[in-house]
Amino acid sequence: MLASAILTGLGLGSMYGLLALGFYITYSVSSTVNFAQGSSMMLGAVFAYTFSVNLGWPLLPAAAMALALCALYGVLVELLAVRPFASRGSNAWLMATVALGIVADNAVLFTFGKEPRGFPMFAGGSLQLAGINVSHLQLAIPAVGLSLAWALSVFSRRTRYGKAMLAVVQNPDAARLMGINVPLVIAASYAASTLLAGVAGIMIAPLANVHSDMGTLFGLKAFAVAILGGLTSAWGVMLAGLIFGVAEALITAFLGSGYTQILSFTLVIVALAVMPNGLFGRAAVKKV
Repeated sequence: MLASAILTGLGLGSMYGLLALGFYITYSVSSTVNFAQGSSMMLGAVFAYTFSVNLGWPLLPAAAMALALCALYGVLVELLAVRPFASRGSNAWLMATVALGIVADNAVLFTFGKEPRGFPMFAGGSLQLAGINVSHLQLAIPAVGLSLAWALSVFSRRTRYGKAMLAVVQNPDAARLMGINVPLVIAASYAASTLLAGVAGIMIAPLANVHSDMGTLFGLKAFAVAILGGLTSAWGVMLAGLIFGVAEALITAFLGSGYTQILSFTLVIVALAVMPNGLFGRAAVKKV
């Protein structure tokens, strides 16, 4: 039971980590976060299901189109719910992103339906690992999550566009003077954020079913993970996701699902009370 719970927790934690990385990207580039991130995850699953099951597309083209639409959704979130307020120094983008996420959830509810739907397209074989029957999907989820975290790290430090994002993080005005299109970089960060959420949605859909509310709780947990890991550390956010996922799976396995949300969020509160900047975050330097 212990090994099975840990394996399940690593899969869940990877999905939390991917969603939390989306928070990290937008916060690092623009000091804003997308509170419609849970809806982005749901849209990834719904779009992939629609293209693959309803329209009969092959899995890879269906997933690619779903992720492209998720990225477009991220750009729309930045253009409609963030930029108009952030450009005026207002924090109203907090509520605007929440509202846009609710609009997306209800639009899917009326068009896709409210009944959860199984997504059998990832059904595959299994193998024996330490005496436990493990599906290929359970192994693929943490592998994909960690690979994307590594790819994000490489992109941000070794590519021209990644360095442009880092320049915007450090000094937006100086980046603008160097010819970097700051609004475009911020929009791209939102596209990357929702794309990661879409990947999480597609990967978790066969295990959690597809429905309009599937991203709500995931989004809340991912934000808790982002704060727990420290919004200034990409690897910290990912590691915090794995820790949170494993802790949640162990609580469910040994105490029952009724205690899962109570104890998992209590652990987050306790951890933040001890370490206010998160497990791997750094306190901001105040200049006087």
